[in-house]
Amino acid sequence: MTVLTEEAREFVTMLQRELGAEREELLERRHERAERLRAGELPDFLPETAAVRAGDWRVPPAPADLADRRVEITGPVDAKMVINALNSGAKVFMADFEDANSPTWENVIQGQANLSQAIDRTLEFESPEGKAYRLNDELATLLVRPRGWHLDERHFEVDGAPVSASLFDFGLYVLRNHERLAAAGTGPYFYLPKLESHREAALWNRTFEVAQSALGIPRGTIRATVLIETILAAFEMDEILHALGPHANGLNAGRWDYIFSVIKKLGYRPEFVLPDRSDVTMAVPFMRAYAELLVHTCHHRGAHAIGGMAAFIPSRRDPEVNAVALAKVREDKEREAEQGFDGTWVAHPDLVPVAMEVFDRALGERPNQLEVMRDDVSPDAAALLDVAATPGAITEAGVRNNVSVGIQYLAAWLRGSGAVAIFNLMEDAATSEISRSQIWQWLYHGEVTREDVLRIQAEELEKLGPGYEEARELFDEVALGDDFVEFLTIPAYAHLKP
Repeated sequence: MTVLTEEAREFVTMLQRELGAEREELLERRHERAERLRAGELPDFLPETAAVRAGDWRVPPAPADLADRRVEITGPVDAKMVINALNSGAKVFMADFEDANSPTWENVIQGQANLSQAIDRTLEFESPEGKAYRLNDELATLLVRPRGWHLDERHFEVDGAPVSASLFDFGLYVLRNHERLAAAGTGPYFYLPKLESHREAALWNRTFEVAQSALGIPRGTIRATVLIETILAAFEMDEILHALGPHANGLNAGRWDYIFSVIKKLGYRPEFVLPDRSDVTMAVPFMRAYAELLVHTCHHRGAHAIGGMAAFIPSRRDPEVNAVALAKVREDKEREAEQGFDGTWVAHPDLVPVAMEVFDRALGERPNQLEVMRDDVSPDAAALLDVAATPGAITEAGVRNNVSVGIQYLAAWLRGSGAVAIFNLMEDAATSEISRSQIWQWLYHGEVTREDVLRIQAEELEKLGPGYEEARELFDEVALGDDFVEFLTIPAYAHLKP
């Protein structure tokens, strides 16, 4: 199956020429905002968009196959994962070109082919051991997450410069599959990552309009759910939904990147120092405030509110570990259902029944709980920023886990795997970002010493054995440098083999 046809090249080139300059301008605004935050500014609700927040407007109703999203499974776009996820019993599969995908050229292009074959129901896979994987009759609804606005695709240039990875992933998928999807009774549905403002959402809206016009499909055919996974986007949730216009569908509480963004945007200040990653749960005050405001915002606009990831990987060899971890997963999903979320995320097919049981009990015959308005919640900037109230401590075990996970993940990413099971958790770029950014923050504020980090690193590398030197060097660059590197995937991309 040829992916980069002449038509595809022309379509992606058109998108880049139409939208690339505005993307560059918005990325420059990100850097300017980051400098102001480092100089002492704090995020707040925007006075210039008060009318949007006060307005009486709603997003369009969800398409029929997106009305019920009680359990969503996420993962990369390799054939085995696509088949297992679509067969998992989840309502939605988010096929991920971003945090769960190492963007080798083969992964990116083969991933596009896999999704087209999945829509055609012709995708098959046979493991090296001879096990055959085929699609069931009943499948999850497919959503696609393109890479974020900050990333380039170096293998495709327009006018002498790399194309936006967002426009490349989106453009190929919608061009290749809009007719396939319509014939299958569904549509081009997307998850939008890493947004920091409603202006960035507006650029996606314009992207959708340009694509729909060029392809001759009705405005609003494309539908998008936005991951609220930056502390800045949490202050613009109404505005983000409004900016997407007829394409808006919902918001998702992207918990791991959200924690990372708190460190990245505000971590220079001592009141935003976080304890061990394991202590930063959805029950701590600033995370609870963010989750509940997301539900409140979505439901007042008729949009779906989707909960965060359960990253646990069940072990078939350790029932005691499973029992403890599954109890925590169930508790987490019960909290989300009680908060009013319409659905939730899992990373492994074995967790689908656990999450489904919780949301089946909460929803009954209803497809969602959009009627739960959470009028007890109101926008509160102080609550969103109350990181200092997070209980917990910075421990050597926390440092050790961050160092080990950070290096192991980077080694796997450099080998072409973007979703990796480490210590019974599915780690992706977002969780690796937490690992390295916590080390950086703790060093910056003198909570740990460089000597201790290097000692622990040497001990962990000895346990891992050979083959981690390049990953170790990259980890040092993004975790031990004087200046905070905005995204580890940007320097790491330069290390990926062509």
